[in-house]
Amino acid sequence: MTYTLTTNAVRGGLLAAAALLAVGAVPARATVQEQRVGDWLHLSVTRGDTGSGGTRSALLLCDPPQGHRRAAEACAQLDAVDGDLRRIPLKHAYCPMVLAPVTVHALGQWRGQPVDYRRTFSNDCEMAARTGAVFAWDG
Repeated sequence: MTYTLTTNAVRGGLLAAAALLAVGAVPARATVQEQRVGDWLHLSVTRGDTGSGGTRSALLLCDPPQGHRRAAEACAQLDAVDGDLRRIPLKHAYCPMVLAPVTVHALGQWRGQPVDYRRTFSNDCEMAARTGAVFAWDG
């Protein structure tokens, strides 16, 4: 009989400890969600082929917009396509048929979802026509 009482006491203690741990864990999760970072993208532009060209980068933050001169416009364009750079509307432009490759990369999060976009364009004009203000460093 003593064995049964000891077993029940141990089980009861373990259940109580588990309940306390579970209760303590809930506020920790809520704290993490409350501190959720806003929409952001680490942007980079590499000239030439990816191994030899110079790379420039910026951190685009959208709450409030900052990171480069056209951040507000870039954030508005991203908001309109739910952060999917492939869906930015094509801007009509007459681009020269000059091969001057430029590779862009955007890595970050938008509305809590991961973003990882990479594409190589023939030249700056094509890049600007396809990505709008997102990679427009110079105004």
